[in-house]
Amino acid sequence: MPLHFLSPISQTCVLGLWHLTETAPELWPLLPAQAHYLARFPDGRDELRARQWLAGRALAHQLLQELNDTPATLHNDPNGRPYFPELPAAGVSLSHSGEWVAALLSTREAVGIDIELVRPKAQQLARRFLSGTEQADAGDDAAKYCLYWSAKETLYKLHSRRGLVFKEQLLLTPFELREAGVLTGHLLLENSRSQHQIHYLRSIPGYVLTYAIGEVVSL
Repeated sequence: MPLHFLSPISQTCVLGLWHLTETAPELWPLLPAQAHYLARFPDGRDELRARQWLAGRALAHQLLQELNDTPATLHNDPNGRPYFPELPAAGVSLSHSGEWVAALLSTREAVGIDIELVRPKAQQLARRFLSGTEQADAGDDAAKYCLYWSAKETLYKLHSRRGLVFKEQLLLTPFELREAGVLTGHLLLENSRSQHQIHYLRSIPGYVLTYAIGEVVSL
């Protein structure tokens, strides 16, 4: 199977990337508790989306085996965030874009991850999700627009709250684009605010990957 890599982030957290080349019939046998996932398999998705869904869950179980041997099945909470009910302290996050699937699992903390194909769409929609300061910082750099979008998606997943306004409540400090680095993210809520480190990688040509680890702590 094209598991691209498993990377330990800490003793309790691991990141995984999957290069998606399999068909859906090839992915199904990689899932434990197939009846559970068959009952939750999303109807009406196109062939690529179906393969991404299956590979994401197969990858989540691969990560779980690295950290914990407890048999578990992946569910989704009312906000859509995946979780293992057998491991209530664990945090799980999944993402996919094109032929890549990413997952992050911690046995102790909330997590968020996002992978994005670099394309003009992020720049075209920038006014909807970037503040004026963020747009000025991104300039004409397509990769930077995608990285801003990906980092905000990661912060959104970390918090798991519907209705957040990306350009007003999820803000990033301007940064110099590198092959890898750490962004400073700010979550602004009605009665609190918090600051988070969002790591990013550009090791896959044409894609950006971001992830964050840790409970949301108010400042």
